[in-house]
Amino acid sequence: MGKTGEAIELDAGGRAVRLSSPDKVYFPERGYTKLDVARYYLAVGPGILRALNDRPTTLERFPDGVDGESFYQKRAPKNAPDWLPTATIAFPSGRTADEVCPTEVAAVLWAANLGALTFHPWPVRRSRPDHPDELRIDLDPQPGTDFADAVHVAHELRALLDEHGLRGWPKTSGGRGLHVFVPIAPRQDFTAVRRAAIAVGRELERRLPHAVTTAWWKEERGARIFVDYNQTARDRTMASAYSIRPKPHAPVSAPLRWEELDDVRPEDFDLATMPARFAELGDVHADLEEYAGERGFALDAFLELADRDERDRGLGDLPYPPDYPKMPGEPKRVAPSRAKKTDSPKDQQ
Repeated sequence: MGKTGEAIELDAGGRAVRLSSPDKVYFPERGYTKLDVARYYLAVGPGILRALNDRPTTLERFPDGVDGESFYQKRAPKNAPDWLPTATIAFPSGRTADEVCPTEVAAVLWAANLGALTFHPWPVRRSRPDHPDELRIDLDPQPGTDFADAVHVAHELRALLDEHGLRGWPKTSGGRGLHVFVPIAPRQDFTAVRRAAIAVGRELERRLPHAVTTAWWKEERGARIFVDYNQTARDRTMASAYSIRPKPHAPVSAPLRWEELDDVRPEDFDLATMPARFAELGDVHADLEEYAGERGFALDAFLELADRDERDRGLGDLPYPPDYPKMPGEPKRVAPSRAKKTDSPKDQQ
């Protein structure tokens, strides 16, 4: 490798990628270096590429490792290689940006050289940036709950999907939570997909009222699993499968098979253990690509459920993230405790 800190070249699918400062330590607690990160992404290359392929992708960068400053890079750097495609995406504000769209493993290594540890792909392909092709359901444990609680809810979610003729692919978030991805035909816009996610969350809430919540305000959630429906809003993304998460022990977001959910823990999967799992099993979500594009599932059943919630139960929209412009039909974006203070007779005098 030459002198300490001397740049090297790695082969990624036949393309040479330069790696500067390969000995720079990114994970001090475990001693993992930039080269370790690059070798990890080479080891899981087909899997991470399947998760990112042709998707506008935000890079979460840690140029000085997990103990240093970090930032999200949404716009493609000016020095991005000419072989790396980009796509123009629009933010809720109306502003646009050109984001990188990896189409080969070399793009992942190029980003890793910039300190990118976590990849956040949009649920769209660059050819149709306004039409999601994945319904991504985020099962987020709240204080007092853990991964086992998320697994319990995930099994009920699987049953719900089965009842409506859909199929989901689960993965760890890299933290305590679970993500379930459902490939859908890219016929709906972000608003409709978010509406379907709300309907899914509300149905899970009805089935498991003591275990699930869709309450946006933390003060109302309790010790339950929050179905974070706003992760389906435009410009909201989740860490991709196989992404390294910026925590001291270098955990990764691990694709799982449904039958192993009850037997694993998030800490089972990290930069050191995932390559061996991948070598043995390959990408356990590889068949998700069989449902790409128009072969994806229809959302009609969940949009009909949303219609029934509104018509029969009087359940309308839920709050958007705080940085969003006010959306049509959205309720007040004020926490209940604050609203009570504002609405009190004393405050109105």
